[in-house]
Amino acid sequence: MNLQPYLNFARQLAYRAGRITLSYYNKGIQHDLKQDESPVTAADQATEEFIRGEIERNYPNHAIVGEEFGEKAGEGNPFRWFVDPIDGTKSFMKGVPFYSVLIALEIEGVSRVGAVCFPALDEILYAADGLGCWWNGKRTRVSEINELKQAVFLFTSWSGFRSTKRLAALERFNKECFFGRGWGDAYGYHMVATGRAEIMLDPTINIWDVAPFPPIFREAGGFMGSWDGKEGHAHGNGLAVNGALKEKVLELIREE
Repeated sequence: MNLQPYLNFARQLAYRAGRITLSYYNKGIQHDLKQDESPVTAADQATEEFIRGEIERNYPNHAIVGEEFGEKAGEGNPFRWFVDPIDGTKSFMKGVPFYSVLIALEIEGVSRVGAVCFPALDEILYAADGLGCWWNGKRTRVSEINELKQAVFLFTSWSGFRSTKRLAALERFNKECFFGRGWGDAYGYHMVATGRAEIMLDPTINIWDVAPFPPIFREAGGFMGSWDGKEGHAHGNGLAVNGALKEKVLELIREE
């Protein structure tokens, strides 16, 4: 299957959607709370409406799953788009530039195309199976660091480790790695995919939070999947790591 048209579409759409978010960014935007008590803003909703409209116009029979407006069935079609209009809404609300727009295409249950735009940083990361991983138009790969003592690990929030009773794992990574930082949400995965960090840990995630990253890491030479080593985006937790450290990281996770 030729994935290039889908990759071009996802990349361009993520960039265009990012321009919409910038019209709200650092403007003192207000927010409401969803049922899970996570924040949502007019920017989240306007951006997802735009993305969904473009997908529906170009691929009317495809399914769509979005964080803000749920799932639109695809009439048995094996193509399903995942949309997170603003990943890192809390960062966005506070003027932190690490938020992103996420778009992915799943085909027969496997994420094959991913685009991640960081509008406030003017950066975009994108990949499709067999077509390479690209960062602002240049090929990119994970790092080659193969020792935990030299590795940088990233995570989204301390509270995620607490709520999942995985604080001991966080302590082990703090002890074994060079250093750790809370440069989380999609930005953490971006850092690992571009070779600037080695490990990203998410003890709890939603499927749209990481849907673009399996093809990105396959093409960048790394691994993106679950804490028990299953590749993919639908496991409820997330791990990204360069290829050289994968087994050591999984072993460290397993220790209790």
